[in-house]
Amino acid sequence: MIPSVNNSGSRTIGLLKYLYATSKYEDHTDPHLVASFDGMSPDPGRDPKATLQDLAQILDQPVMVLAEHARPARHVWHTSVRADPGDRILSDEEWADIARRIVAATGIDPGEGQSGCRWTAVRHADDHIHIVATLVTEDGHRPDDFRSGARAQAEARLIEKELGLRQVAPGDGTAAQRPTSAERHKADRQGRERTAREELRETVRHAVTGATSDEEFFERLAAAGLLIRKRAAPSGDLLGYKVALPDDLNKDGEPVFYPGARLAPDLSLPRIRERWSADAQDEPAARREETPRSRPGAPASARRKTASAVWQAVLVFGHGDDAIAAAHIAAAGEVLDALAKTSAAHTRRELRDAATAFERASRSHVRAVQGHDRALRQAARDLIHGGPALGRGEDGATTAMAIDMLFFLIVAAAHWHARHGHAQQAEAARRTAEHLRAAYRAASAQPFAELHQRGQRLSRPAIQRQTLLLRETLPELAEQILAEPGWYALAATMAEAEGAGHNPAALLSDVAEHRELSTADSLSDVLVWRIRRAADLPADASHLRETGNRVLPSSSRGTTTRPSAAGRRRSGEEKSRKNR
Repeated sequence: MIPSVNNSGSRTIGLLKYLYATSKYEDHTDPHLVASFDGMSPDPGRDPKATLQDLAQILDQPVMVLAEHARPARHVWHTSVRADPGDRILSDEEWADIARRIVAATGIDPGEGQSGCRWTAVRHADDHIHIVATLVTEDGHRPDDFRSGARAQAEARLIEKELGLRQVAPGDGTAAQRPTSAERHKADRQGRERTAREELRETVRHAVTGATSDEEFFERLAAAGLLIRKRAAPSGDLLGYKVALPDDLNKDGEPVFYPGARLAPDLSLPRIRERWSADAQDEPAARREETPRSRPGAPASARRKTASAVWQAVLVFGHGDDAIAAAHIAAAGEVLDALAKTSAAHTRRELRDAATAFERASRSHVRAVQGHDRALRQAARDLIHGGPALGRGEDGATTAMAIDMLFFLIVAAAHWHARHGHAQQAEAARRTAEHLRAAYRAASAQPFAELHQRGQRLSRPAIQRQTLLLRETLPELAEQILAEPGWYALAATMAEAEGAGHNPAALLSDVAEHRELSTADSLSDVLVWRIRRAADLPADASHLRETGNRVLPSSSRGTTTRPSAAGRRRSGEEKSRKNR
């Protein structure tokens, strides 16, 4: 259950008109009162003789008896209280009790003989109510509504337990500011799916991803079509910025600007600059070794580099101090943003939802130490500069590889947040992981079908050899892996690694021992991508040719591949048997 408290403005009648309107809003059905300050307020939804003006005049009466100069400039207090989608439908009586508890907890109408404000609770949908109050008590004073939002949240946690509803994770003050009810109403009127605040937050977050300077950041904002206002000191030094959508106007026809810090705490200019300064200081120490397949220049290579950077973060995550872990978590958000922005259509929606969900997980009271996250931030830059990826071939396969690695980093982040009591962030990371699961299924379907077919076409002795190798290397997991649909893809990958001169047993042992596998839907899928990354094998199998018991890259025609020592011994043994 989520209360969303706002001081809406100075026109009680305007808010009531919105709450009782049914023709403009599909979710407004049967608007009616469920409770009010005196239990006798007129209900325009049930009483044909009652009007909205009657109800507004009753609520405004304590305000209007004051001298004009003594009236609050914005006297309308408003909160919506919304049940979780998984909760049962509450009765009017239950919602009435909830409304009374919320206004008491927030100081709007504390009861127990204390003078309160006038208020009413309107229900126009199954899953929520709106409470409207005027911020002058019956004895002409301002109510004690300090931190009314936090007080409403605390009361909602108690209500959830008592009514057996889903318990929402408590916040810690690091979440981005929610859209106000006025912003939501405006978005509804304009036919927008999201409020201007939410659209701006996402656009600014994308502009930050992989940027390295003020100039690049503001160029990206301008390219995205945002209006920008910069705030400078008398010396000319840039101090901050505001952004607006060109078509989001106030009543005077002027654009509505939002400072970066009002979009999210980590989108203020000083916080953004911390990332860039750390990049500049740490550049020599953070250079990564590049393999032939990870050199820059294409979406596939950017995704392969991303997979490597994410995998390295997984290996060290939780072993350093908390400030380093927080930096990796924040940078993972940039990688998700960049991957969503540049991926093909069949994965873009889930990746975008994953990035949006993870935004809440990217901040906590643990302040990140920038610099240690540079490899991940460089990966985000590479994704942006690599450009849009195709949904097939090496582009599609490396997308699946990167998503697979990201899944384990996000799961690790969820565990870290849970250990530190960051309930909302842990829940956000878990939601992100579910979106990544869905994106992975879409991205991996084609490349795994290719690998599966390759594995099925391996000769019987080759399959038997890979089966024996698996049982000897991973005896505790072998039977589960052999029963999975992905086993043939893993067998083909092990054969390909062997043909490229690697020791498949050593590779298998190495990739399996790093980090837990229990959260994976398919162990064989995970091992395939880890082996292909570690052995620098192409992610896409459509280029391969088969040579009897092995699967080799087509580029190996006419070239000599140095086999492993184990491979040379087996080859010698086979020749000896033939000679005998």
